[in-house]
Amino acid sequence: MAKSITKKKKKMQKTPQLLYIEATQDKKTPEGAYFIDPNFIRTLPKEVFLTYILQFQGQAQVMKKALEKAGIKVQGFEQVLGCSKLKTDYPIILIGNGRFHAINLAVQNKKHPIIIYSNGSSIAVSKRETEELEKRKQGALSKFFVSTNIGILVSTKPGQQHIGTATNLSSKIAKKYPEKNVFLFVTNNINTHEFQNFKIGAWINTACPGLALDSTSLLNSEDILPFL
Repeated sequence: MAKSITKKKKKMQKTPQLLYIEATQDKKTPEGAYFIDPNFIRTLPKEVFLTYILQFQGQAQVMKKALEKAGIKVQGFEQVLGCSKLKTDYPIILIGNGRFHAINLAVQNKKHPIIIYSNGSSIAVSKRETEELEKRKQGALSKFFVSTNIGILVSTKPGQQHIGTATNLSSKIAKKYPEKNVFLFVTNNINTHEFQNFKIGAWINTACPGLALDSTSLLNSEDILPFL
């Protein structure tokens, strides 16, 4: 009898379903249209690469049409995340308000400006911001070289879960630096304030690269690869 009840319970178990709903932060004018500043368009070069954050997709599509109407060639039109890899030979316009999205693009594309545009306002990522990020990375690299205990962060969130990358890094570090101890930390929410609870000298991030902005002892996985 007990066995049949157990089997019935197992049959009743269902896998929970996830529903992803897109949210927008676009602001329209009272007439129901997105405001595209013509003065901003006049300042742009003849060729650009247009990117956008998902919540600003509608405004990005209107911007694309406005640029093409003004005779500006849009060499690329792409949604970006904070962890996106994107290199281009053209100035980048980011439609949205994600500062770390723009800084991530600026680090990868140092030859051209990164301009953030949102609802009529625009601002360029400054050279100082990218230089500060580079200095932060160099400081974290120094900590890695002098530290005995190394922590590799693994997120369980969909899209950020890279256990294969983490185990591969662990093997390479152990081979290249046998004097170091490598530990894998698997969690859903990565809180850099908790780093102080562990005797870890340097951390390597395999989740969202934007986390590297939150700690001076945190490297992104691609930062350490040239030294392995």
